[in-house]
Amino acid sequence: MNSKNQFVLLGQRRFAPLFWVQFLGAANDNVFKFAFTLLATYSAASWGHVDPNLAGFLIAGLFIAPFMLFSATSGQLADKLEKSWFMRRIKEAEIGVMLIGATGLLLHSAPLVYAAIFLLGLQSTVFGPVKYAYLPQHLDAHELTGGNGLVEMGSFVAILLGTIGGGLLIGGFGERAAAATAAVGLAVALLGRLAAQFVPDSPAADPGLKINWNPLCETWANLKVAHRDAAVFNSIIGISWLWFFGSIFLTSFTPYARSHLGGDESVVTFLLAVFSVGIGVGSLACEKLSRRRVEIGLVPLGSIGMSVFAFDLFLAGVPAPAAAPPAATPLR
Repeated sequence: MNSKNQFVLLGQRRFAPLFWVQFLGAANDNVFKFAFTLLATYSAASWGHVDPNLAGFLIAGLFIAPFMLFSATSGQLADKLEKSWFMRRIKEAEIGVMLIGATGLLLHSAPLVYAAIFLLGLQSTVFGPVKYAYLPQHLDAHELTGGNGLVEMGSFVAILLGTIGGGLLIGGFGERAAAATAAVGLAVALLGRLAAQFVPDSPAADPGLKINWNPLCETWANLKVAHRDAAVFNSIIGISWLWFFGSIFLTSFTPYARSHLGGDESVVTFLLAVFSVGIGVGSLACEKLSRRRVEIGLVPLGSIGMSVFAFDLFLAGVPAPAAAPPAATPLR
């Protein structure tokens, strides 16, 4: 990469199609999840027995569960299969999942929508290892930090745009919001499949690998292998803590805005936007701060910053309700 920054990769076929595939996938996940979170929170009566205070946590749990269960198996598939072919199949599966989700939205069927959210999480779980295994095959060693930073930035910008888009759909289409969300979800899934068509061939790392279809056994086996290398194991713990930390905030914004700030969908969208912009800026800053090297020393600095400002938010406490205006003094 001759340019002084990583953005040159966005104009190259070895990177750009992958970037847009993952960007559109992340955006679609968040449009759908956030739109339904708002529907369940602010229009709970039309969705049956949905608890508006717990809907966001249930949606997050359903989406995250496949990552816990099937990540190790997904890694095996990424090693065994040619990656561009596999990405296309994943994006075709996303179209099918969005058809299920669209049906649930149009019928106001919470179980169908919950099923679609779980399947979107499964689709994202399978895509993750393919994405990260693809990069070292197509980027040079000095490009990996910048390329990973772009992918991470793209993911969180997609979260930002997806949450804003979900909020705009719910706030702007009124009674047609569910139908509009269904249409957007299908359209974005189709665009993702189109982008996947341009991903260059990426040979399988181990085409003869025998897949262990027991996800629990494979996960345990991977953890034992990772534990033998302290650097690898500590990286896994650090990444897991980062996503755990972030998911708590992302999931809490909707009930916090509704119950404590007295805000509507636009307030939730603003909180999510600020949070996502901060992560995107930090991801891009990694290349400059690391001088294009894999620099583990940045991790403690980031962790300290997250902890300090989380404690600052705790000190801020729950906003006090606005004081009532003073009663008018009667005229004498």
